[in-house]
Amino acid sequence: MTSRRLMRFIASGLSAIALVAGGSVEANAQGTTPANPPAKIDPALAAKGEYLARAGDCIACHTQPEGKLFAGGRPMLTPFGTLYTSNITPDPETGIGRWTVDQFYSAMHTGRFPDGGLMYPAMPFGSYTKVTRADSDAIYAYLRTIPAVKQANRQNELRFPYNNRSLIIGWRTLYFNEGEFKPDPKQSDEWNRGAYLVEGLGHCAMCHTAINALGGSSESQAFQGGLIPMQNWYAPSLTSNKEAGLGDWSLKDITDLLKTGVSARGAVYGPMAEVVYNSLQYLSDADTRAMAVYLKSLGQGSPPEAATSTVPRPESSLLLTLGKTIYDNQCASCHGATGLGKLPHYPPLAGNQSIQMPSSVNAIRMVLNGGYPPGTSGNPRPYGMPPFAQSLSDDEVAAVVTYIRTAWGNRGAAVSARDANALRSAPLD
Repeated sequence: MTSRRLMRFIASGLSAIALVAGGSVEANAQGTTPANPPAKIDPALAAKGEYLARAGDCIACHTQPEGKLFAGGRPMLTPFGTLYTSNITPDPETGIGRWTVDQFYSAMHTGRFPDGGLMYPAMPFGSYTKVTRADSDAIYAYLRTIPAVKQANRQNELRFPYNNRSLIIGWRTLYFNEGEFKPDPKQSDEWNRGAYLVEGLGHCAMCHTAINALGGSSESQAFQGGLIPMQNWYAPSLTSNKEAGLGDWSLKDITDLLKTGVSARGAVYGPMAEVVYNSLQYLSDADTRAMAVYLKSLGQGSPPEAATSTVPRPESSLLLTLGKTIYDNQCASCHGATGLGKLPHYPPLAGNQSIQMPSSVNAIRMVLNGGYPPGTSGNPRPYGMPPFAQSLSDDEVAAVVTYIRTAWGNRGAAVSARDANALRSAPLD
């Protein structure tokens, strides 16, 4: 194999390794110490750790639906095979019962097992490295209090060469920057707390930052949006006004969305709905506001970018005509004839930035698959969007999505039947 072909081979492996990222430890219970003897754990420290584990959304990946808490085994499907999340209960044989507090911190901080083995970037150690030692110790204390579950970890089912962990060394060299979060002395304590939660435990950049050709994320493009490869949803940009446009949002709009899943600016669906349900709704009002302050500061107030379309103009005109008919018959009763919606149950479509983004993925998926905002204490009985995949053809889906992206002054662009068809088989979670 020539050196050039070898470099392409390594690069392809690095890309795949990073693309299996999803926010979980796909580990096994590797430990180098005897099982830790039972020790008295400070209840206050454990309670703090439980709160921080919520902030880190650990339950979403380490607990299967209907499974035992943190027992792992949840499959993470990727184009390169399947990763299985790990058992992080205190069972000494199959969980992390043999891990010391120092080893746990090292795993969070460096992305290495107690024996020095490398973790796949599916574990968001690139974000968790910013977590302070005190907070890591609190999470460890909490995990020591949950019921131990004897459940062996499943072997990952990644195809060659993606099952070669040595390739991670190259990925780490390029994209992993180890180090705890350092407050910015020029910013307020509230801003710094929000930055710590968003950049660290919340690992928001893992979805809201595009992945490059080598499977890494450039810090200069942090929070500028990108397709979530495993789930075929688009995580919108949190910077400027080109997509999410949080710089133009009020703090109340942002905190409402984080805390309840709905706000005057819209509602969350898909992967973000799971984040709100499992994690964000449990944060304190102070922490939610701190995150909102930081997220709002990311917006630079740049003018919106107009979406572009490859659909020919005559076809776009036909789509608009058909789309209006479908909208009037199927959508207007909830979202209104002029797209103003009926808050809080039916979000507005007119002026809704998530509808107008250059990427039409989320709008198409909502029409095809429908969905619900998360059920939260602030919105315990959310109203859902019915699926239309079974009743609308690809042409009809393209038509109605084109209509809502371009009607009422919306600046979106037309979509094609091919775009709709490509998402019909996308996974629902």
